[in-house]
Amino acid sequence: MSRPARVIRSVAALAGLELRLASRRGENVLVTLVIPIAVLVFFASTGLLPGTARERVDFLLPGAIALAIIANGLVSLGIATAYERSYGVLKRLGGAPLPRWGFVGAKVAAVLALEVVQVAALLLVASLVLGWTPGPGWSPILTVVAVVLGTFAFAGLGLALAGTLRAEAMLALANGLFLAFLMLGGIVLPIADLPALVQPIAAVLPATALAELLRIALASGLDATLAGAALAGAALGPALALLGWGAVACVLAIRTFRWD
Repeated sequence: MSRPARVIRSVAALAGLELRLASRRGENVLVTLVIPIAVLVFFASTGLLPGTARERVDFLLPGAIALAIIANGLVSLGIATAYERSYGVLKRLGGAPLPRWGFVGAKVAAVLALEVVQVAALLLVASLVLGWTPGPGWSPILTVVAVVLGTFAFAGLGLALAGTLRAEAMLALANGLFLAFLMLGGIVLPIADLPALVQPIAAVLPATALAELLRIALASGLDATLAGAALAGAALGPALALLGWGAVACVLAIRTFRWD
């Protein structure tokens, strides 16, 4: 059997281990699955946000999906990796016959697998509980692109922070960023409804770009005539923003990551 095949099998085995470990952490399940669903159902079912019930769901569902990606890529992955580094797990893995890109690839593959479950659960809840249906111009391909780019950005950010900070500092910072993105990232409140002082900051956050790209992909609240080149043009800005955040985060992770 060739070496690339052995490496791929090793990456797949490590990704499976990551999935099993994540499923055993109750706090991980709470943050990555329960909280996004709770945010969606609570704010969609109350009159705290303006608009009709359909308009609230159209706005909140993409935000809830973005929140799930943030919880998985930044919070869960980042905190788990920081503690693995603190406990010496990463140092022992560094001596295994697996390239570093394989280690990172296994973690990202596990994140993507969990996100498939998250997105499916959110769409199911939105459809069955809140009566949501995608807009007439929605794009499944763009939805997948948005999830992949969001994972790239937030997993890269989580690994960059986990590779430099102590585990306790990473725990505090990841949860703080999670709350900041929830409040300022266009997930629950539109950017235009935020205080004028923080709107310029909110506009450049990766959470804002991800939520906006998902709204375009799901055609949530968009003009039904927006399609083809117009849809691609609308998606280009947030997609490039996410790509930029992901590239910067990955470069920082590569340059600064410490294995012990």
